[in-house]
Amino acid sequence: MSIFPELKKFYKNATITHAEGGGFEVNLDKRKLKTPMGNIFKVPNEGLAMAVAGEWNAQDKIIKKYNMHITALANTAIDNPTHRTRDQVINGILEYLDTDTLCYRVEHPQELVDLQTKEWDAILNWIMERYHIYIEATTGFGVPTVPTETREIFRQHLQSFNDFALVGYQQAVEVVRSIFIAYALIDRHISVEKAVNLSRLELDFQTEKWGNVEWHHDVDLYEYRARLASAALFVYLNSNESRTVFTKRSMEHPI
Repeated sequence: MSIFPELKKFYKNATITHAEGGGFEVNLDKRKLKTPMGNIFKVPNEGLAMAVAGEWNAQDKIIKKYNMHITALANTAIDNPTHRTRDQVINGILEYLDTDTLCYRVEHPQELVDLQTKEWDAILNWIMERYHIYIEATTGFGVPTVPTETREIFRQHLQSFNDFALVGYQQAVEVVRSIFIAYALIDRHISVEKAVNLSRLELDFQTEKWGNVEWHHDVDLYEYRARLASAALFVYLNSNESRTVFTKRSMEHPI
């Protein structure tokens, strides 16, 4: 059951307009869209505004807010409901360096050990070669050491994103529980599907071995991919190189 109350569609079309003072707003017919905290929904670029309008136009008789991932991310960026500063957001993302999925390995069974080595090392080696840094993996109850240089390299990387993009980056990291997988995805080194597979590698291995409730697994996987794809798209839409008109093709195939 959704945590969102059922809401019947009360508008015909969602459109975008230039906002006073810069940026773009979304209108539901002639009514300005507002955030959950009552702020006027205003975003910094046209592509993001069109993506949000697209989500509202995709609604049928009932508005399904739980499927409107781009709108939800934009609301978070506008309202900042937890009142966190930019540095606090960056520090929160960097905390995943200490608990990153790719750095914690099993000791057995050997088949899973080999699978983690093959799939996860490929990402870590790519990042280490790219930045000339060291990333340690561990097994059992060991805790990997994160060198100060590695932490600072990633801090500089995150500081290159604006506040809106950081909201998407944070969600991507939280979904896959890995700053390294999220980085590879946002840098377009891997696809959303590959990122999901990497983050669920151990779970999928156990599921294949012992089985699962198939319908529940499929629903969970769909939601997982949708949230991750939306997070990556949100970062792209708020990056300098992506501030172009959001075409129909890109809306139909976001990643």
